[in-house]
Amino acid sequence: MKFLDQAKIYVRSGDGGAGCVSFRREKFIEFGGPDGGDGGRGGDVVAECVQGLNTLIDYRYQQHFKAKTGMHGMGKNRAGGRGADAVLKVPEGTQIFEVDGETLIADLTEVGQRVVICKGGNGGFGNLHFTTSTNRAPRRANSGQEGEEREIILRLKLIADAGLVGLPNAGKSTFLATVSAARPKIADYPFTTLHPNLGVVNCDGREFVMADIPGLIEGAHEGHGLGDRFLGHVERTGVLLHLVDGAGEHAGKAYKIVRGELEAYGHGLDEKPEVVALTKVDALDPETLKQQVERLKRAIKSAGPVLPEGEKPRAPLKISAVAGEGVTDALRAVLAFVDEKRRAESEAAPAPEWRP
Repeated sequence: MKFLDQAKIYVRSGDGGAGCVSFRREKFIEFGGPDGGDGGRGGDVVAECVQGLNTLIDYRYQQHFKAKTGMHGMGKNRAGGRGADAVLKVPEGTQIFEVDGETLIADLTEVGQRVVICKGGNGGFGNLHFTTSTNRAPRRANSGQEGEEREIILRLKLIADAGLVGLPNAGKSTFLATVSAARPKIADYPFTTLHPNLGVVNCDGREFVMADIPGLIEGAHEGHGLGDRFLGHVERTGVLLHLVDGAGEHAGKAYKIVRGELEAYGHGLDEKPEVVALTKVDALDPETLKQQVERLKRAIKSAGPVLPEGEKPRAPLKISAVAGEGVTDALRAVLAFVDEKRRAESEAAPAPEWRP
Protein backbone atom coordinates (compact mmCIF):
# COMPACT_ATOMS: atom_id res chain seq x y z
CA MET A 1 0.00 0.00 0.00
CA LYS A 2 1.29 3.45 -0.87
CA PHE A 3 1.75 6.00 1.87
CA LEU A 4 -0.19 9.24 1.44
CA ASP A 5 -0.29 11.83 4.20
CA GLN A 6 -2.15 14.70 2.52
CA ALA A 7 -5.20 14.93 0.29
CA LYS A 8 -7.50 17.67 -0.98
CA ILE A 9 -11.13 16.67 -1.43
CA TYR A 10 -14.52 18.20 -2.23
CA VAL A 11 -17.47 17.46 0.06
CA ARG A 12 -21.15 18.35 -0.16
CA SER A 13 -23.99 17.62 2.23
CA GLY A 14 -27.40 16.56 0.97
CA ASP A 15 -30.25 18.92 0.10
CA GLY A 16 -33.41 18.77 2.14
CA GLY A 17 -36.44 17.04 0.62
CA ALA A 18 -39.30 19.16 -0.70
CA GLY A 19 -42.60 19.45 1.12
CA CYS A 20 -45.74 18.01 -0.45
CA VAL A 21 -48.99 19.69 -1.55
CA SER A 22 -51.74 17.14 -1.00
CA PHE A 23 -55.41 16.98 0.08
CA ARG A 24 -57.47 14.18 1.55
CA ARG A 25 -59.63 12.62 -1.15
CA GLU A 26 -61.75 10.10 0.76
CA LYS A 27 -65.32 9.06 0.27
CA PHE A 28 -67.80 10.48 2.80
CA ILE A 29 -65.28 13.08 4.06
CA GLU A 30 -66.62 16.31 2.63
CA PHE A 31 -63.96 18.69 3.89
CA GLY A 32 -60.81 16.56 3.94
CA GLY A 33 -58.30 19.37 4.15
CA PRO A 34 -54.57 19.38 3.43
CA ASP A 35 -52.37 16.41 4.37
CA GLY A 36 -49.03 17.11 2.67
CA GLY A 37 -46.02 15.94 4.71
CA ASP A 38 -42.68 17.67 5.29
CA GLY A 39 -39.49 16.76 3.40
CA GLY A 40 -36.66 14.88 5.09
CA ARG A 41 -33.37 16.43 6.16
CA GLY A 42 -30.37 15.99 3.86
CA GLY A 43 -27.46 13.82 4.92
CA ASP A 44 -24.38 15.26 6.67
CA VAL A 45 -20.72 14.87 5.70
CA VAL A 46 -19.02 13.30 8.71
CA ALA A 47 -15.35 12.51 9.34
CA GLU A 48 -14.79 9.50 11.60
CA CYS A 49 -11.54 8.29 13.13
CA VAL A 50 -11.29 4.51 12.72
CA GLN A 51 -8.82 1.80 13.63
CA GLY A 52 -6.73 -0.11 11.12
CA LEU A 53 -5.78 2.76 8.80
CA ASN A 54 -2.36 4.43 8.60
CA THR A 55 -2.56 6.30 5.31
CA LEU A 56 -4.92 8.55 3.32
CA ILE A 57 -4.46 6.53 0.13
CA ASP A 58 -8.26 6.05 -0.20
CA TYR A 59 -8.56 9.76 -0.98
CA ARG A 60 -6.04 9.54 -3.80
CA TYR A 61 -8.54 7.85 -6.11
CA GLN A 62 -11.77 9.51 -4.99
CA GLN A 63 -11.89 13.22 -4.25
CA HIS A 64 -15.64 13.96 -4.37
CA PHE A 65 -17.98 12.93 -1.56
CA LYS A 66 -21.68 13.83 -1.50
CA ALA A 67 -24.33 12.95 1.05
CA LYS A 68 -27.81 11.86 -0.10
CA THR A 69 -30.75 14.21 -0.55
CA GLY A 70 -33.63 13.89 1.92
CA MET A 71 -36.77 12.18 0.68
CA HIS A 72 -39.68 14.39 -0.36
CA GLY A 73 -42.82 14.63 1.72
CA MET A 74 -45.89 12.65 0.68
CA GLY A 75 -49.63 12.69 1.12
CA LYS A 76 -51.44 11.27 4.14
CA ASN A 77 -49.16 13.35 6.41
CA ARG A 78 -46.13 11.23 5.55
CA ALA A 79 -42.81 12.99 6.17
CA GLY A 80 -39.78 12.17 4.01
CA GLY A 81 -36.90 10.13 5.38
CA ARG A 82 -33.50 11.59 6.23
CA GLY A 83 -30.79 11.35 3.58
CA ALA A 84 -27.83 9.03 4.18
CA ASP A 85 -24.65 10.61 5.56
CA ALA A 86 -21.34 10.56 3.69
CA VAL A 87 -18.79 9.20 6.19
CA LEU A 88 -15.09 9.88 5.64
CA LYS A 89 -13.07 7.22 7.44
CA VAL A 90 -9.65 8.53 8.42
CA PRO A 91 -6.74 7.17 10.50
CA GLU A 92 -5.72 8.39 13.95
CA GLY A 93 -3.84 11.69 13.86
CA THR A 94 -5.71 13.17 10.88
CA GLN A 95 -6.15 16.92 10.83
CA ILE A 96 -8.85 18.58 8.72
CA PHE A 97 -8.11 22.06 7.34
CA GLU A 98 -9.91 24.60 5.25
CA VAL A 99 -8.73 24.88 1.66
CA ASP A 100 -6.23 27.58 2.72
CA GLY A 101 -4.29 24.87 4.59
CA GLU A 102 -4.06 26.94 7.78
CA THR A 103 -7.53 27.11 9.35
CA LEU A 104 -7.96 23.95 11.44
CA ILE A 105 -11.46 22.44 11.44
CA ALA A 106 -10.79 19.32 13.50
CA ASP A 107 -7.98 17.17 14.86
CA LEU A 108 -8.94 13.50 15.19
CA THR A 109 -6.56 11.75 17.56
CA GLU A 110 -8.69 8.97 19.09
CA VAL A 111 -10.58 6.10 17.53
CA GLY A 112 -14.30 6.79 17.55
CA GLN A 113 -14.09 10.57 17.27
CA ARG A 114 -16.59 12.05 14.82
CA VAL A 115 -16.99 15.58 13.49
CA VAL A 116 -19.63 17.01 11.16
CA ILE A 117 -17.94 18.90 8.33
CA CYS A 118 -21.06 19.90 6.36
CA LYS A 119 -24.61 19.85 7.73
CA GLY A 120 -27.42 18.63 5.54
CA GLY A 121 -30.17 21.01 4.45
CA ASN A 122 -33.49 21.14 6.31
CA GLY A 123 -36.51 19.56 4.67
CA GLY A 124 -39.26 21.79 3.27
CA PHE A 125 -42.68 22.15 4.91
CA GLY A 126 -45.70 20.50 3.35
CA ASN A 127 -48.99 22.36 2.86
CA LEU A 128 -50.35 20.93 6.13
CA HIS A 129 -47.83 23.16 7.94
CA PHE A 130 -49.36 26.33 6.46
CA THR A 131 -52.92 25.71 7.62
CA THR A 132 -54.37 28.66 9.57
CA SER A 133 -57.79 29.67 10.85
CA THR A 134 -58.33 31.80 7.77
CA ASN A 135 -56.55 29.64 5.19
CA ARG A 136 -57.95 26.14 5.54
CA ALA A 137 -56.68 24.86 2.20
CA PRO A 138 -53.17 26.19 1.51
CA ARG A 139 -51.76 25.21 -1.86
CA ARG A 140 -48.11 25.87 -1.29
CA ALA A 141 -45.14 23.98 0.14
CA ASN A 142 -41.47 24.74 0.66
CA SER A 143 -38.66 23.23 -1.33
CA GLY A 144 -35.81 21.72 0.72
CA GLN A 145 -32.88 23.80 1.90
CA GLU A 146 -29.69 23.36 -0.09
CA GLY A 147 -26.78 21.53 1.50
CA GLU A 148 -23.34 22.97 2.21
CA GLU A 149 -20.30 22.41 0.02
CA ARG A 150 -16.62 23.07 0.59
CA GLU A 151 -13.13 21.91 -0.25
CA ILE A 152 -11.03 20.61 2.62
CA ILE A 153 -7.51 19.33 3.12
CA LEU A 154 -6.81 16.13 5.07
CA ARG A 155 -3.37 16.00 6.63
CA LEU A 156 -2.10 12.95 8.49
CA LYS A 157 0.36 13.27 11.37
CA LEU A 158 1.25 9.85 12.66
CA ILE A 159 0.83 9.31 16.38
CA ALA A 160 4.03 7.99 17.95
CA ASP A 161 5.71 8.27 21.35
CA ALA A 162 9.22 8.79 19.98
CA GLY A 163 10.67 9.95 16.66
CA LEU A 164 13.90 9.15 14.83
CA VAL A 165 15.67 12.06 13.15
CA GLY A 166 19.04 12.43 11.47
CA LEU A 167 20.82 12.79 8.15
CA PRO A 168 20.29 10.19 5.39
CA ASN A 169 22.15 6.93 6.04
CA ALA A 170 22.53 7.67 9.76
CA GLY A 171 21.13 4.22 10.58
CA LYS A 172 17.56 5.16 11.52
CA SER A 173 15.83 2.38 9.58
CA THR A 174 18.38 -0.16 10.76
CA PHE A 175 17.76 0.88 14.34
CA LEU A 176 13.97 0.63 13.94
CA ALA A 177 14.26 -2.81 12.32
CA THR A 178 16.48 -3.97 15.19
CA VAL A 179 14.24 -2.85 18.06
CA SER A 180 10.81 -3.59 16.53
CA ALA A 181 9.00 -5.88 14.11
CA ALA A 182 8.92 -3.13 11.46
CA ARG A 183 10.73 -3.98 8.24
CA PRO A 184 11.66 -0.72 6.51
CA LYS A 185 13.76 -0.82 3.35
CA ILE A 186 17.48 -0.67 4.19
CA ALA A 187 20.26 0.03 1.68
CA ASP A 188 23.66 1.72 1.50
CA TYR A 189 22.51 4.84 -0.36
CA PRO A 190 20.84 8.07 0.83
CA PHE A 191 17.06 8.47 0.94
CA THR A 192 16.33 4.76 1.05
CA THR A 193 13.42 5.67 3.34
CA LEU A 194 10.87 7.54 1.23
CA HIS A 195 7.96 7.60 3.68
CA PRO A 196 7.56 7.33 7.48
CA ASN A 197 7.56 3.95 9.19
CA LEU A 198 6.10 3.01 12.56
CA GLY A 199 7.34 0.29 14.88
CA VAL A 200 6.21 -0.93 18.30
CA VAL A 201 9.22 -1.15 20.59
CA ASN A 202 9.35 -3.37 23.68
CA CYS A 203 11.74 -2.30 26.43
CA ASP A 204 11.82 -3.73 29.95
CA GLY A 205 8.33 -5.15 29.53
CA ARG A 206 6.80 -1.87 28.34
CA GLU A 207 5.85 -0.81 24.86
CA PHE A 208 5.94 2.45 22.96
CA VAL A 209 5.60 3.48 19.32
CA MET A 210 8.59 4.83 17.41
CA ALA A 211 8.42 6.69 14.08
CA ASP A 212 11.19 6.71 11.48
CA ILE A 213 11.03 9.54 8.92
CA PRO A 214 13.11 10.15 5.79
CA GLY A 215 16.48 11.80 6.43
CA LEU A 216 17.01 15.54 6.42
CA ILE A 217 19.73 17.39 4.55
CA GLU A 218 20.91 20.96 4.70
CA GLY A 219 18.26 23.22 3.19
CA ALA A 220 15.42 20.74 3.75
CA HIS A 221 13.16 23.58 4.93
CA GLU A 222 13.66 25.14 1.47
CA GLY A 223 12.64 21.91 -0.27
CA HIS A 224 16.06 20.34 -0.78
CA GLY A 225 16.11 16.57 -0.84
CA LEU A 226 12.72 15.30 0.28
CA GLY A 227 12.18 18.56 2.15
CA ASP A 228 10.77 18.79 5.66
CA ARG A 229 7.20 17.72 4.85
CA PHE A 230 7.59 14.52 6.86
CA LEU A 231 8.62 16.34 10.04
CA GLY A 232 4.93 16.73 10.85
CA HIS A 233 4.88 13.04 11.73
CA VAL A 234 7.12 13.61 14.77
CA GLU A 235 5.29 16.72 16.02
CA ARG A 236 3.17 14.64 18.40
CA THR A 237 6.09 12.68 19.85
CA GLY A 238 7.36 13.20 23.38
CA VAL A 239 11.06 12.76 22.58
CA LEU A 240 13.38 12.73 19.58
CA LEU A 241 16.11 10.14 19.16
CA HIS A 242 18.74 11.97 17.10
CA LEU A 243 21.08 9.52 15.36
CA VAL A 244 24.42 10.85 14.09
CA ASP A 245 26.52 8.78 11.70
CA GLY A 246 29.80 7.98 13.42
CA ALA A 247 31.33 6.93 10.11
CA GLY A 248 30.68 10.37 8.63
CA GLU A 249 33.24 13.12 8.17
CA HIS A 250 32.33 15.31 11.15
CA ALA A 251 29.74 14.26 13.74
CA GLY A 252 29.40 17.78 15.15
CA LYS A 253 28.59 19.35 11.78
CA ALA A 254 26.09 16.59 10.98
CA TYR A 255 24.32 17.22 14.29
CA LYS A 256 24.16 20.98 13.72
CA ILE A 257 22.67 20.54 10.21
CA VAL A 258 19.72 18.57 11.54
CA ARG A 259 19.24 20.93 14.50
CA GLY A 260 19.18 23.85 12.10
CA GLU A 261 16.44 22.21 10.04
CA LEU A 262 14.37 21.47 13.15
CA GLU A 263 14.60 25.12 14.21
CA ALA A 264 13.71 26.32 10.70
CA TYR A 265 10.66 24.04 10.65
CA GLY A 266 9.42 25.29 14.03
CA HIS A 267 6.22 23.92 15.61
CA GLY A 268 8.19 23.25 18.80
CA LEU A 269 10.35 20.45 17.37
CA ASP A 270 13.59 22.15 18.41
CA GLU A 271 12.28 22.38 22.00
CA LYS A 272 11.43 18.70 22.40
CA PRO A 273 13.56 16.50 24.68
CA GLU A 274 16.34 14.87 22.70
CA VAL A 275 18.45 11.76 23.09
CA VAL A 276 21.58 11.91 20.93
CA ALA A 277 23.38 8.74 19.84
CA LEU A 278 26.46 8.17 17.71
CA THR A 279 25.80 5.22 15.39
CA LYS A 280 27.97 2.61 13.64
CA VAL A 281 30.55 2.66 16.44
CA ASP A 282 31.49 -0.95 15.63
CA ALA A 283 33.09 0.34 12.40
CA LEU A 284 35.32 2.94 14.13
CA ASP A 285 38.75 2.55 15.65
CA PRO A 286 39.16 3.83 19.25
CA GLU A 287 40.93 7.05 18.25
CA THR A 288 38.33 8.03 15.63
CA LEU A 289 35.52 7.13 18.03
CA LYS A 290 36.95 9.38 20.73
CA GLN A 291 37.37 12.25 18.27
CA GLN A 292 33.80 11.95 16.95
CA VAL A 293 32.35 11.81 20.47
CA GLU A 294 34.22 14.99 21.45
CA ARG A 295 32.99 16.78 18.33
CA LEU A 296 29.43 15.70 19.07
CA LYS A 297 29.66 16.84 22.69
CA ARG A 298 30.74 20.33 21.64
CA ALA A 299 27.95 20.52 19.06
CA ILE A 300 25.30 19.46 21.59
CA LYS A 301 26.52 22.09 24.03
CA SER A 302 26.33 24.88 21.44
CA ALA A 303 23.35 23.87 19.30
CA GLY A 304 21.31 21.49 21.45
CA PRO A 305 17.89 22.22 22.93
CA VAL A 306 17.62 24.73 25.76
CA LEU A 307 17.84 22.92 29.09
CA PRO A 308 16.44 23.94 32.50
CA GLU A 309 18.76 26.06 34.59
CA GLY A 310 21.43 23.98 36.29
CA GLU A 311 20.97 20.93 34.04
CA LYS A 312 23.95 19.90 31.93
CA PRO A 313 23.72 18.37 28.42
CA ARG A 314 23.77 14.59 28.40
CA ALA A 315 26.75 12.84 26.88
CA PRO A 316 25.93 11.23 23.52
CA LEU A 317 25.27 7.50 23.56
CA LYS A 318 27.38 5.12 21.48
CA ILE A 319 25.38 2.49 19.64
CA SER A 320 25.60 -0.05 16.86
CA ALA A 321 22.25 -1.40 15.72
CA VAL A 322 23.92 -4.17 13.70
CA ALA A 323 26.04 -5.43 16.59
CA GLY A 324 23.38 -4.65 19.22
CA GLU A 325 25.79 -2.46 21.16
CA GLY A 326 24.23 0.26 23.33
CA VAL A 327 20.73 -0.25 21.86
CA THR A 328 19.10 -1.09 25.19
CA ASP A 329 20.60 1.98 26.86
CA ALA A 330 19.20 4.18 24.08
CA LEU A 331 15.75 2.65 24.43
CA ARG A 332 15.76 3.14 28.19
CA ALA A 333 16.76 6.78 27.79
CA VAL A 334 13.90 7.30 25.33
CA LEU A 335 11.43 5.39 27.51
CA ALA A 336 12.19 7.69 30.45
CA PHE A 337 10.94 10.70 28.47
CA VAL A 338 7.97 8.73 27.11
CA ASP A 339 6.91 7.81 30.65
CA GLU A 340 7.26 11.43 31.71
CA LYS A 341 4.98 12.59 28.89
CA ARG A 342 2.39 9.91 29.63
CA ARG A 343 2.42 10.87 33.31
CA ALA A 344 1.90 14.54 32.48
CA GLU A 345 -0.98 13.72 30.12
CA SER A 346 -2.69 11.50 32.70
CA GLU A 347 -2.42 14.23 35.34
CA ALA A 348 -3.77 16.86 32.94
CA ALA A 349 -6.72 14.70 31.86
CA PRO A 350 -9.99 15.55 33.64
CA ALA A 351 -11.09 13.11 36.31
CA PRO A 352 -13.94 10.80 35.26
CA GLU A 353 -17.37 12.02 36.32
CA TRP A 354 -18.75 10.08 39.26
CA ARG A 355 -22.26 8.80 38.97
CA PRO A 356 -24.22 7.00 41.68
